[in-house]
Parts: sequence; structure tokens; C-alpha cells
Amino acid sequence: MHALLSIVLFVIGGLTLGLVGLGAGRLVRPKNPHPEKAEAYECGELPIGSAQVQFDLRFYVVALIYLVFAVEVVLFYPWAVAYGSADDTAAPFTTRAVALVDMLVFFALIVVGFAYLWRFGYLDWIRSEPKA
Repeated sequence: MHALLSIVLFVIGGLTLGLVGLGAGRLVRPKNPHPEKAEAYECGELPIGSAQVQFDLRFYVVALIYLVFAVEVVLFYPWAVAYGSADDTAAPFTTRAVALVDMLVFFALIVVGFAYLWRFGYLDWIRSEPKA
């Protein structure tokens, strides 16, 4: 019961803090609408054309691959710290052995996914069109 009460108070406090900040900002900020303020900002340049353009999906593929490998690096660091500080005893299933097998399985899954992308041409920037 005490844990539930603390969670409810934390949520109420967070909502209150956020709403008070938004309300204070609404009261204090100047109300000066201008059509130029409603335009899209393009690094100080005048906007050219419509903002509703088709974005090439290859950029998303590159971004997703980057995210996968960035998460992998983030997960490697704590593993390396735990692996390096684990004791090396003669037991058959030591912390180091289990950690090594776990990370090898994780890395193998990442490599299989990368090989799939490479094999089927998802990493090629310019894909070759099949001849009819």
C-alpha cells in the first residue's frame, strides 16, 4: 500500500510540475502572432516548394541499422565491465563463461540480421533493377 501511494504521489507531482510550468509559460510569454513565425524554418533560408515531399526510404534503413549497432555497442559496455570483473574460478559454469556465451549468441543474431540485409541488397544505395 505504501509503494502504491508513493507511485501515485510521484505521478501527481510530475503532472503538477509539468502543468504549472506550461501554465506559467502561457501567462508570461508575449502573444505576438506573425505569419513569418508560422513558416517552416530551413536554416535561415527561404523555404522552396512544399514541405510535403517524398523522403527516400533508404535513409530510414540506414538510420535503423545505425540504431541497431548503437544499441549493440551500448549493451557491450556493461557486459565488458561485468566480464572483466567476474572471478575466474574452476566451476564449469562460471559467470565469465555464461557471459561470454550470452554475448556470442547476441552478436551472432546481429550478424545474421546484417548478413540478411547485405544478401538481399537492402544496404545497396542504388539497387539493380531486374531485367524483364
